[in-house]
Amino acid sequence: MISYADYLRLLPKTELHCHFASTMSAELFIELAAKHGVELPTTDPEKLFDFADLVDFLVAFRFAHDVLRDPEDFERVAYDGVASAVADGNLRYREYYVNPQYFAERGLSYAEVIDPIIAGLGRAEKDFGVGFRIVVAINRRADAASAVDLVREMIAHERPEVVGLGQDDLTPENTEDPGRFIEAYALAREHGFLLTAHVGETDHATPDAVRVAIEDLGCDRLDHGYRIVDDPALVALARERGTGFAATPLSTTICSGWTIDEAHRIRRMIDQGLAVNVSTDDAMFFRTDIGREYTEGLRLMGVTPDEAKQIALNGIDAAFCDDAQKERLRAEFRAAFLALDAVLAVSA
Repeated sequence: MISYADYLRLLPKTELHCHFASTMSAELFIELAAKHGVELPTTDPEKLFDFADLVDFLVAFRFAHDVLRDPEDFERVAYDGVASAVADGNLRYREYYVNPQYFAERGLSYAEVIDPIIAGLGRAEKDFGVGFRIVVAINRRADAASAVDLVREMIAHERPEVVGLGQDDLTPENTEDPGRFIEAYALAREHGFLLTAHVGETDHATPDAVRVAIEDLGCDRLDHGYRIVDDPALVALARERGTGFAATPLSTTICSGWTIDEAHRIRRMIDQGLAVNVSTDDAMFFRTDIGREYTEGLRLMGVTPDEAKQIALNGIDAAFCDDAQKERLRAEFRAAFLALDAVLAVSA
């Protein structure tokens, strides 16, 4: 028999909200900083990632991209991150947010960033069986015209592994304002890319940002979206459309100071019938992993085994891969559920 914590750790998982630069370990981050002469405020992994709030974290997040410069850096981070996630939480499929605009500031072209990432993830898929796709992310600190230029880069350098467009970071005014990039989203949709966006993440965000992402941008799924619970009509709309929400429990304790318990907004989203799935967001920075998001995040919210299995399946439904891969994942997950249910301790 196994405990409920082990049951949650061993459940097969997808991860749809994962920033590529954050999949490296703290040790590798420090190693690459030394390799490229990037001065860090400290080389103590226990102190390197202390943040006051989301704005403070985003400063470090942008800074972290400076340690990724050579093709082998990208490929190593890609491969090692998959190996760790398989060991930490039985990851079976993952989608990555990649921010070419951050790297362009450092002299790297779109292809110079994307191609070694695909190479590393491809090797990991062969070795560990973990499928992947890539979502290119607009840096909201940049202007709307540069977002359109980014989509044009995606079109000009088409890669089958790059399937979506998203947006992250904050605007120069430290707001979400997803509608600022409506032209880029329309162009991406025209060329067959799927759409997502970071919205409704903190107490400083608004439910209206969620509405804009759903109605004006036409997003296929959303990242975070927690403020939706403040607008019952919007909850009903998202539930009716089957909109998926890639939630990240542990990040909310740092970026918003929320306590993970049965009153948490993510728990309320689940209770209101929204299609929630779970991810790490920025594993290295938030000292988390996909296993911890389930064993700690979901358990503290009082999620039951049946709810945890549905959350895992929701990740397949909301994924940007093709239907054939989704069917393979569903079959694999359901087989694993049967085996785990058979050994779950009744008293867990």
